Amino acid sequence: MPGALDGLVVIDFTNHLSGPYCAMILADQGADVIKVERPGKGDDLRQSPPHVNGEGAPFMLWNRNKRSIALDLKDPADLETAHRLVATADVMIENFRPGVAERVGLGYAAMAKLNPRLVYCSISGFGQTGPYSPRGGFDLVAQAMSGLMTINGPPEGGPYRIPIAISDVAAGMNGAIGVLTALQHRNRTGEGQQVDVSLLDSALAMCVYEAANVFATGQKPERLGQGHRGSAPYQIFPTKDGWFALGASQQRFWEDCCRIIGADALLDDPRFTEKKDRVARQQELAALLAPYFEQETTQHWFERFDAANIPCGPVMDHLETLTDPHILSRGMVADVDHSVAGKGKTLGTPINLGRTPGGVRAPAPALDQHRAEIL
Repeated sequence: MPGALDGLVVIDFTNHLSGPYCAMILADQGADVIKVERPGKGDDLRQSPPHVNGEGAPFMLWNRNKRSIALDLKDPADLETAHRLVATADVMIENFRPGVAERVGLGYAAMAKLNPRLVYCSISGFGQTGPYSPRGGFDLVAQAMSGLMTINGPPEGGPYRIPIAISDVAAGMNGAIGVLTALQHRNRTGEGQQVDVSLLDSALAMCVYEAANVFATGQKPERLGQGHRGSAPYQIFPTKDGWFALGASQQRFWEDCCRIIGADALLDDPRFTEKKDRVARQQELAALLAPYFEQETTQHWFERFDAANIPCGPVMDHLETLTDPHILSRGMVADVDHSVAGKGKTLGTPINLGRTPGGVRAPAPALDQHRAEIL
């Protein structure tokens, strides 16, 4: 069954994670994504470990459903081929450092003249404008400068990097949203435009509670560890055999929580009467609740709280998550058969459409695998 974006042609000039992730989202929904890579080594992430028969596993995950052609953009003939591809495309995605696309002959102004209907998506560390725009940027830097590091980790100690490339992934998502938004405008007017997304903006845009705190109080948000700025108890607790995540954010949930764990006395404690009181004293509250949870297993508490319709769940590692029956039933693990790496698995798409479902239709391409059919 064709995907919702069937017939949409995307030229992907990106490397690493943010740009390829953006293109992957479009490819998963049926777009024909042509990945343009450097001859010889291709995308830098092809060399990223771990490898399967010489193919980089990270590269294979977020470059599925694409076709590959190798072009040397410094070669006039290959640059002309790139121009021919862009001239007949709907979307172009690039994540060069600002100014580089112009220098190699792929800047927005030139490509818009070549193809006025083109949606041209630029993903960079700091965006196409502003005093920091010429700088290169990685997820590490975006996390550092967005404030994310200062709110992550235990209350004591130095800044913590979130151990996933969260600003890269968020920028890829925002790039895809920007492309789809620009395509809707083009459907109405026939005009293409540039989409400008940065890692720093994307990381900052996720700090919604922290920004609200600053705007309302003028104060720096303090690090809360497992706590939450607007709810309590809303964190994980150690159990007899693991860890348990509990989201008792509403008043009813709080009252039921006390009854379930046998801490009825807390219901009459004036320190925790209202939500604002529990949030203000959440470290103190967590210390009082923890001994109750340590008396039983994670499964015990999950069954009790789930039966009361209180949001909760066991803390699972990725080996557990990727074999969980619910995850499998949702299609979040897909089988692939790569031309070099052989049979394996990859993540499925989290976007499910009822009439035009997306999904993993093809593995990541080998370098230059589709040159003949693309040309």
